[in-house]
Amino acid sequence: MKKIPILVLFIFLNNLQAQILPERDRADVIDQVLADRFNVLLPKLMDRTGFDMWILISREYNEDPVLRTMLPAKWLNARRRTILVFYRDKANNTIEQLAVARYNVGKYIDSAWDKEKQPDQWKALVDIIEKRKPEKIGVNYSTHFGIVDGIVKTDYEEFMQVLPEIYKSKVTSAEKLAIAWIETRTEQEMEIYKELVQITHDIIAEAFSTKVVKPGTTTTDDVVWWLRQKVTDMGLETWFHPTVDIQRMDEPLESHIVSFSNRPNDKIIKQGDLIHCDFGITYLRLNTDCQQHAYILKNGEMAPPEYLKKAFADGNRIQDIFTGNFKTGKTGNEILLESLEEGKAEGLKPAIYTHPLGLYGHSSGTTLGMWDSQGGVPVNGDYPLFENTVYAIELNTTVSIPEWNKDIRIMLEEAGFWGTKGFRYVNERQTELITIPRRQ
Repeated sequence: MKKIPILVLFIFLNNLQAQILPERDRADVIDQVLADRFNVLLPKLMDRTGFDMWILISREYNEDPVLRTMLPAKWLNARRRTILVFYRDKANNTIEQLAVARYNVGKYIDSAWDKEKQPDQWKALVDIIEKRKPEKIGVNYSTHFGIVDGIVKTDYEEFMQVLPEIYKSKVTSAEKLAIAWIETRTEQEMEIYKELVQITHDIIAEAFSTKVVKPGTTTTDDVVWWLRQKVTDMGLETWFHPTVDIQRMDEPLESHIVSFSNRPNDKIIKQGDLIHCDFGITYLRLNTDCQQHAYILKNGEMAPPEYLKKAFADGNRIQDIFTGNFKTGKTGNEILLESLEEGKAEGLKPAIYTHPLGLYGHSSGTTLGMWDSQGGVPVNGDYPLFENTVYAIELNTTVSIPEWNKDIRIMLEEAGFWGTKGFRYVNERQTELITIPRRQ
């Protein structure tokens, strides 16, 4: 396999010029990553979860979210009814990747259906099953994890109607296998991810600069739409609409609901404001999710006030407490409650709402709190932490600012990786307030 092209980032005189791969090269990277995931990662995940057969069924424009992540770069959708079958023969250490479809699905999933010999697609699927005699067949349905609940009622019922009675009892939810596929990152993906987070950080740095922000004139919506346009101009995409908000001395701290939605539009950014963004991009099928802060310097100021620096340090401290409690096998709820208790014991006022990140922005895996579920998240928060997974380390701490006679909220979010060597940020984190204009 040829080496994946590495993204190269150039910065010239504060002008971000990111070398984004052309579409043809992107396709090569996506397909190379898929080959590694199918041939190396998938057998391990099937063994770990105890499945020897995994069947995914989708129709065009109504794709199972998991199947969508398996399509080659040239397939933007399923075609007609696409059925993928993965068969793991652990004894012989082999894995078959088959498509009960009229076409090969890319280079790595071979068509196993000759319609001229067997006109009935469902019977062709049954032939594959009967030939291999699997012991445990996974199908993508799940009550609590939406991304892995991909089979629709029609396809499930038609499949079960045609399936021989002897195999019906072997069909079960592939929830654990599908979550593992979605949440587990390979070395190749992490190489890409580091560059992707760097691009995200650099776009924010440009947005939070005098190139974009003119205090007294620029509005929060101006910055939001600059972010959207910048991403489009770079040939990338955002997976959610960005937000930019303001905290300032003469305005009360808004509730969490306003922080996550209902933000006021077109507020003019002024000197002395603490501004905050929530921004993420999609590239090479991976997603970022990042929240950072900037301070608008007043005339004569060379740095943010010490009380804001201290408040920001409190936010970093909550990050350290939280990620310090990560341990393979712990549930999201266990990590959440330990971290909140430890933060409060230090006199801090934390809130933690961290989610899996990767092939989807709000991805599958363990949930570590939600902004309105600080006592734990039923079911999804009881899922254990596995290695080689990425999370949006999303949290905040409320800090009393006597100089402003009010509380403020330091809201941070960075991509973090949990692996065999412990926790690390995918590509660093914000540890100091950005200043507009730059003074440090």
